[in-house]
Amino acid sequence: MSTISGHFESLRAQNQCALIPFITAGDPDLETTAEALGILDASGADFIELGVPYSDPLADGPVIQAAATRALKGGTRLAHVLEMAQSATRKLRSPIILFTYYNPILNLGVQQFLKQVAASGIKGLVVPDLPLEEADDLLQSADTEGIEVTLLVTPNSSKERIEAIARQSRGFIYLVSVTGVTGVRSELQTRVKDVLQEIRSVTDKPIAVGFGISTPEQARQVKDWGADAVIVGSAFVQRLGETTPYRGLRAIRDFCNDLKASITPTVKIKN
Repeated sequence: MSTISGHFESLRAQNQCALIPFITAGDPDLETTAEALGILDASGADFIELGVPYSDPLADGPVIQAAATRALKGGTRLAHVLEMAQSATRKLRSPIILFTYYNPILNLGVQQFLKQVAASGIKGLVVPDLPLEEADDLLQSADTEGIEVTLLVTPNSSKERIEAIARQSRGFIYLVSVTGVTGVRSELQTRVKDVLQEIRSVTDKPIAVGFGISTPEQARQVKDWGADAVIVGSAFVQRLGETTPYRGLRAIRDFCNDLKASITPTVKIKN
């Protein structure tokens, strides 16, 4: 498994837009999560975002909040997620990006947390409630452990803030496509296209767009707007957690294949 940056370089060299599915660890259980990681890895995922269930997920919409609640009720905790990941990542091609809020990191201690994350084989980290102004300690410590911490840009971010985030973000830039929480949306804000160009004007780092993308058509639209990666969360979480594990795993396999096909260039055969 390569680094986040290294894998993006490889995909860019192949003119490929990356697909990043998100699932909640422990929903419906950690055994199913481990199996889901393998299925997504084999079904078109280029990276996989793994959410740590948290009791007060401010950035998450109702689907992911419900998944986190189910996982917590089932007993899933950060230590269990990292233990599962340590076994699962050995078999994966796709680098894993851990999505967690800052409080669990503080509870464990930044240094201890990062050492455990590195030992688990996880390559990246997204902390949605960590503002840029308070990110230096985590960024520097994560660099030491070989963990790339990605920062978020919103549609309302000023150009000055975009420039500052682009300088500090590791791996890629995470562009939030909507103002508000995650969740399935019927259409995307056209403002995303403009913000993509604003980010592109100040950095050559890869840009991934997430929040609200739930169909192959929306994924293709984001790719056509110029994104280097498409992040899809609630639509995967819903398919996996709101049915039986067998049906859920089949559903995310098919959905992942469809999404990847939608953002993969069609090879034209010359007559």
